[in-house]
Amino acid sequence: MAWRGSTTVSDRIFACLPYLLPLVEVFRYGEFLFTQFPPLGLLFLPLQPLITIYFGVPFAGLIIFFALFLLVVRKENISHFIRFNTLQAILLDIVIFLFSILTQLIGIIPAGGFAIQTLYTTIFLGTLAAVVFSVIQSLMGRYAEIPAISEAAYMQLR
Repeated sequence: MAWRGSTTVSDRIFACLPYLLPLVEVFRYGEFLFTQFPPLGLLFLPLQPLITIYFGVPFAGLIIFFALFLLVVRKENISHFIRFNTLQAILLDIVIFLFSILTQLIGIIPAGGFAIQTLYTTIFLGTLAAVVFSVIQSLMGRYAEIPAISEAAYMQLR
């Protein structure tokens, strides 16, 4: 990613916040891991109020999606660093949505239980790794390079 100047501490913190969206969205895919490894669920305990609101309010995900896109990504006066990370978090959320369609299709197969568990765990761990990597890179003031997703985000922000 091209260097766009130095980032302030507040830019780094604000760049991390949009990653809550894919983190909350992928929470439901961790159900099989949480039953096998209960201490893993404790890591998500601080997010529980946010998860409850997110899944309790109808269309909360869609509202947050459009709010982030229209109020952050499309505002030229906001730092490129923040806009890039916000768009990358939105793209991660879109990938999770596409995987939800795939899991619904696999759920139709009568003997697809093991496949669903494997797919859920893979989606959860992959998204969790991408979010943790992106947050760490953002806190260090660097652009997180996630193959394909970062390229798509960068093309949208030119």
